[in-house]
Amino acid sequence: MDKAGTTADTLELLHLNQIAIRAAIEEVSTWIRQRGSTNVHDNVMEALQTLDTNAGAITNAIERLRD
Repeated sequence: MDKAGTTADTLELLHLNQIAIRAAIEEVSTWIRQRGSTNVHDNVMEALQTLDTNAGAITNAIERLRD
């Protein structure tokens, strides 16, 4: 495997970890919202938007490395 392929594979694993962590944080945030802390939930969801934005950039980088 070439260097770009190895880098793409590594980025993909990190990306999958990011997705899993995001999902777990969202679950906890939803649990918190259900107990009345809507402000905390809103803040968490806003912060998670950064992960979503970065996920798109990571996906694009992986695609470019695999080309």
